[in-house]
Amino acid sequence: MKHAQGSLLVVDDDRHIVEAMADYLRSLGHRTETATTCEDAINRMRDFRFEAVICDVNLPDADGFHLLEWAVKEQPQTAVILLTGYGTIESAVEAIRLGAFDYLTKPVIDEELQLAIQRAIGQRRIVEENKSLKAQLDQRFGMKNIVGHDYKMLKMFDLIESVADTKTTVLILGESGTGKTMTARAIHQQSDRRDQPFVEVACGALPENLLESELFGHVQGSFTGATQDKEGKFLAANGGTLFLDEIATAPPSLQVKLLRVLQDKEFEPVGGNKTHKVDVRLILATNGDLEEMVKAGQFREDLYYRINVISMVQPPLRERIGDIPLLADFYLNQFNEQNGKHVSGFDPAAIRLMQQYDWPGNVRELVNVVERAVVLSKSDEITMNDLPESIRGHRTIEQNFELPTNGSSLKRAMAEPERQLIVEALEANGWNRQNTARTLGINRTTLYKKMKKYQIEYEREKQLIQ
Repeated sequence: MKHAQGSLLVVDDDRHIVEAMADYLRSLGHRTETATTCEDAINRMRDFRFEAVICDVNLPDADGFHLLEWAVKEQPQTAVILLTGYGTIESAVEAIRLGAFDYLTKPVIDEELQLAIQRAIGQRRIVEENKSLKAQLDQRFGMKNIVGHDYKMLKMFDLIESVADTKTTVLILGESGTGKTMTARAIHQQSDRRDQPFVEVACGALPENLLESELFGHVQGSFTGATQDKEGKFLAANGGTLFLDEIATAPPSLQVKLLRVLQDKEFEPVGGNKTHKVDVRLILATNGDLEEMVKAGQFREDLYYRINVISMVQPPLRERIGDIPLLADFYLNQFNEQNGKHVSGFDPAAIRLMQQYDWPGNVRELVNVVERAVVLSKSDEITMNDLPESIRGHRTIEQNFELPTNGSSLKRAMAEPERQLIVEALEANGWNRQNTARTLGINRTTLYKKMKKYQIEYEREKQLIQ
């Protein structure tokens, strides 16, 4: 059986023992150094991060417990195994309480030492792997992946940070493709439940007769095909977060059970009578209008008010056109890496065209468009011709004015669509003029002049809308 090899430090004031132990450990393939005093050992640990330290309790300058206390404080990732010639149960318990990985009595049997070191190295590497996995989760599902500087997105970021560390139920509203699942994952990753499960259920993807079983589990024989007991998603998410997407599709019978779980934190599996208690943070999402569904009798009013404690709206892409260049570059970099491409970016005309398009599929559609453009592009920059026909054939500006007739000038004909584009950009950027100018590709002074020219004022535009 092959054993993991690691970097070790052996500390003992008896030179014969320390060298014999080091030779044995080197024969097993470990990188091994030695020290004969506590001070020397600590200096070596400062210079090099060992995976494990095997230290005698009795040293000439300070005991092994002093080294243990220093290691726990300064290098907690290093496992410390203490050795003593006259071990007692009390001292072993004290060593473990102070943070020692193990406590062995001399003379140490080779196999016993080897086993302790293998366990120490194995546990350290599991911890490192967990850290790496958590870092990957943060990178993939954390806030950094929700891209946007539009004021509506900034308000949503603030709300995510405010509610993340609470147990409060969150309802995410928004059209399909706006990124509701990513927001739910970000809330989980920001919370103190990040190390516990995140379980997702797409309610609309399952038939009514299976959805209840999927969420609450079932017992053997409860219905045709239930050949064995099944644990539901609520139990799978215990201690963590359960994300219910498309909650508007939940049938009335399921809505009753959901209300009970939210109120009492307990449920019974389908066909069973054993009550399960759970600690689950619930996040729900829908692209439907739950308020209208309540009025129409299609969704329980008591459940609606129970889940609508904190609601956040994921804005459609057409309402934050200033984020389109940011999103396009973000996904461009991702698909460059995935496909081994080196596309530098989008030319200005392509970006302008993308900002004129209304994106019925929202961010999900933009992701697909960017991936397609990166894969098919034959140059180092994505142009209008690399965009799909659905976008190239769409001209928002041209649709908003007629060709000049009766001697009217081109300048006058272009005035209204230009005014409209400026107003839309201001709306998309929360009337922040600096961001709006950047979105439109003009400087702030030019924007001020055009706003004055077209009599664009916040109060006036709001009155026109109302």
